[in-house]
Amino acid sequence: MNECKECESGAKEKSGVETTRRRFLVAMMAAAAFIISVILGIPFIGALVQSRSGEQKQKWVKVADMQYFPEGEPVRINFALREQDAYLEQTAVHSVWVVKHSASEVTAYSPICPHAGCYYNWNTLLRRFECPCHASVFRIDGPVVAGPAPRPLDTLPVKVENGALFVTWERFKTGVPEKIMV
Repeated sequence: MNECKECESGAKEKSGVETTRRRFLVAMMAAAAFIISVILGIPFIGALVQSRSGEQKQKWVKVADMQYFPEGEPVRINFALREQDAYLEQTAVHSVWVVKHSASEVTAYSPICPHAGCYYNWNTLLRRFECPCHASVFRIDGPVVAGPAPRPLDTLPVKVENGALFVTWERFKTGVPEKIMV
């Protein structure tokens, strides 16, 4: 009987050690899972809060000095824009078509055709914008002259300050008659 009592007390000690180790490991795994969840969840929560806080503020990007643009002649200009998606930040190169009407009045068009998303060009000889994909044609002031484009060229917000042109880059849904921001 002494052996059984010793076996029982040994088993209790042994199981007490195992239970303590097991609890410790479970607690460590739970703590690690919590820390990883918090680290991965912060950008997700930030994206949710940002999207629910309403429209984002307009990002004005300096495109060029106004003296660069000849009056009445479209100029395609490229510019770099820092974009942030959740916690990823990158630089993207965009372009716009700019038509200067006077020293302080200017129109900027998205270079993307509203029909299928192709990039259109300026035809200097015929003085019109032409899309090479499906033959849409636009006047210098934006309206559709010919082709399947469902709406005029998409204009972008512009402002002129201290002789410089600033543009807010926006992208619109293609193939629909309404100008819907994507």
